Amino acid sequence: MLRFIVRRLLGAIPVLLGLSVILFLFLRLLPGGGPAEAILGQHATPELVAQISHTQGFDQPLYVQYFDYIGRLLQGDFGSSFIDGRSVVDSFLVRFPGTVELTIGALIFAVGIGIPLGRLAARHPNSWLDGIVTVISLFGISIPVFVLGYTMAFVFSVQLHWLPDVGQLDPRLDIPAVTHFSVVDAILAGDWHVVDALSHLVLPSIALGSIPLAVITRITRASVIDVSNEDYVRTARAKGLTDRRVNSRHIMRNAWLPVTTVIGLQTGQLLAGAVLTETVFTWNGVGSWVVTSIQNHDYVVVQSLILIFAVIFLTVNLIVDVGYAFLNPRIRYS
Repeated sequence: MLRFIVRRLLGAIPVLLGLSVILFLFLRLLPGGGPAEAILGQHATPELVAQISHTQGFDQPLYVQYFDYIGRLLQGDFGSSFIDGRSVVDSFLVRFPGTVELTIGALIFAVGIGIPLGRLAARHPNSWLDGIVTVISLFGISIPVFVLGYTMAFVFSVQLHWLPDVGQLDPRLDIPAVTHFSVVDAILAGDWHVVDALSHLVLPSIALGSIPLAVITRITRASVIDVSNEDYVRTARAKGLTDRRVNSRHIMRNAWLPVTTVIGLQTGQLLAGAVLTETVFTWNGVGSWVVTSIQNHDYVVVQSLILIFAVIFLTVNLIVDVGYAFLNPRIRYS
């Protein structure tokens, strides 16, 4: 197992190096005459262009710029925003908890509903129940996130006034940001603030979790049906084992592997930035930060965030692969 983990970590190095080259060239090949002109946009003047080119090292040879860029990355320096001058790492640590919180909410919704729906459809294949579950999954995977988000906001917030549709907390509560996790900060603040935090989390979690819900439902259904047709399952039933024991010990234990894979992939994608969901619901996370940075031509922030997202995605995939051995002891990595 240790050799497998080390091999995967070593295999991630060329991936990250290749991505760093692409991101490095991305900033230098932007249209507009050069990276300084692209960053400054309509505010570019010869004096500002010269100043930015000198401070950022754009006037150096490309190979010098690249090695300087890699050296700063290895030291944990991902650059600073041109808008507010704050370090990318500092701003990321403030915003990332919001994205993690939204991802957890979306996964709880997707996994908590998707797996039972998939198992229900698999136990009644080609029935009307299976048809309903298939329609639900097709609806979830087809409708755009921003359409679902705006629709739910209009119905449940504007029309029914059941749930808030903007932000993470009611600003009138004046809850101090201790951990930057709105639910945790609300719990620390006491009273009934946690109810407000959870109510703000409902709509964006459902909108973000709609596509993972559909994917998990379909994968669970297909995996359970496939395992149910195996010889060892028929043998277990022939021995007189109860349906509950057959389902838990023989079917689901082996059906978990593809389901775990898709959950891990969906987690990596969600953590990489729920751009549309955070924009629709004005959520203070990494996704909305990406949109703002692109609009403001803050390309250094965009460049750094893409690299951070890649590291997160690779880490989540590694955790999923390692979890295989614990879910199914027959799997051994050599």
